[in-house]
Parts: sequence; structure tokens; C-alpha cells
Amino acid sequence: MFAAQFIFKPGNYDEEFHRLDAAIDAYALTLEGFVGVERWQSADGETKNSIYYFEDMETITKFARFEDHREAKSKVQNWYNGYQVIISEVKQTYGDGKIPTIAK
Repeated sequence: MFAAQFIFKPGNYDEEFHRLDAAIDAYALTLEGFVGVERWQSADGETKNSIYYFEDMETITKFARFEDHREAKSKVQNWYNGYQVIISEVKQTYGDGKIPTIAK
């Protein structure tokens, strides 16, 4: 399993942002290797993290090449006050089971 984290500081969103965001999430759901997404934010709400889980890197590549995703990436400076993407392989997860996660 792989995790693609999109860590960002929200800025001002417009109709185009919401259209692209909805299209990207809808496209992810159509991908066979898409596992799901978890979203977190810092205690002060200033930084958010959307963690998309995929079965393999091929699916991440398909996701990244989606036309609406590419368009959104080209306009990131319009909507965010900073961002970072981290792609990592999930080798292991563990815990007491009291915090649900889709990462397995």
C-alpha cells in the first residue's frame, strides 16, 4: 500500500476549485487501486492533510495524470498558502484498534 499525502495551508477557494476538487475525488473512486482517503487538520486549523491510499504506484500515476488533477496542480498558488506532497510506502500499521484507519 502507498500513501500520497497532500499537506496544505488553505487559502481562498472559488467555484473552479470546488468543481475540480469534486471531480478529482470522484475520479479517485473509479480507480481500482484506490483504497480511500483520510483527512486531518492541525489543532489551530491552519494546516490540513489529505492522505490518499492506493494499492500500488501505478494507480498513483493514473491519479496524478488525470486531466482535472493536472489542471488543479497548475493553479495551486491560487487556492493555497503553501503545500507539500509526500508519497510513501506503508510497510506496517499497528495500534490498539481504538482509532479507525483505512491503512492496513
